[in-house]
Amino acid sequence: MKRILICGAGSFIGDSFAAYLQNDDAFSVDILDMQNEAWREKDFSGYDAVFHVAGIAHRKETAENRDLYFKVNRDLCIETARHAKNCGVGQFVFLSSMSVYGLLEGHIDKDTQPSPTSAYGKSKLEAEKMLETLCDASFRVAVLRPPMVYGEGCKGNYPLLAALAKKTPAFPDIKNARSMISIENLCKAVKQVLDTNGSGLFFPQDPEYVCTTEMVRGLAKKYGRKIWFTRLFNPIIKRLPFSVRKKLFGSLTYDKSLSEEFLKTENAV
Repeated sequence: MKRILICGAGSFIGDSFAAYLQNDDAFSVDILDMQNEAWREKDFSGYDAVFHVAGIAHRKETAENRDLYFKVNRDLCIETARHAKNCGVGQFVFLSSMSVYGLLEGHIDKDTQPSPTSAYGKSKLEAEKMLETLCDASFRVAVLRPPMVYGEGCKGNYPLLAALAKKTPAFPDIKNARSMISIENLCKAVKQVLDTNGSGLFFPQDPEYVCTTEMVRGLAKKYGRKIWFTRLFNPIIKRLPFSVRKKLFGSLTYDKSLSEEFLKTENAV
C-alpha cells in the first residue's frame, strides 16, 4: 500500500483526489492543513509521496497581494518539499498550471517557453525551478501543468459558463478550441504519476479539445434547458475586455504529443 500525503486541506483538487482514492485499497491518504505553522511539526516519514496542492488561485491580483502569491505558491511549496525530502519521502508531486506560459490564446508544444505575466503564473514557475534543484535519485519530483480544470465544485471560468447555461436564453456560436481537463481525468492522471513513480513535467488534458459553445450546449442539456446559439452576438464579443474575450472564447491548446502518456487508449484519461 502506498501512503500519500496531500498538502492543502480544503483544496478542490486535493479533496477530489482524496475522494477518488478512498475505495482504492492500494492507497492510504491523509490530508494536511497548510494554513498555519502547525504543519511544520508533522512527521512526513512513512509517506511514499506528497501531493502538494496548497496555493492561491482565482483571486484578483493587486499590488497589495502580489507578494502573497510568492509566499504561498512558491515559498510554501519549497519549504514543504525540503521537509518531505529530509523525512525520506521518495516522490513529490506539485500542482502547477498552464498559466506559466502567460498565454490567453495560442498553441503550446514542446518548444514553447514559459513566459508568465501574472503573479500566479510567475510564482508557480519559480516554484518549479526551485524544485528542480531538490530532485535526485532518491527524491523524484513530478510537476503537473494542467489546463483549465472543470467539474462540480470547481472555481474559475467553468462555474461562470455553468451559470450562463442555467439562465441565459441565448449564447454566442463560437468555434474555438481549448485544452481542458475534467476533475475525474485529472485525478486519474495524478494516480498514474504516483503508480509509475513519475518525475519531470506532465501535461494532463482531456483527449479532445473543448469548444466553449459546445460546453455550454452540453451543460444546457444537462440542466434541461434550451438555449438559442447564434452568431449575432459575435460582433459584441469583440468589444469585450481583451482578457475576458480570450479566456472565454479564444483558442488555447496543448499539443497532444505533450500528453501522450495520458491519451493512450489503454490508459485513456
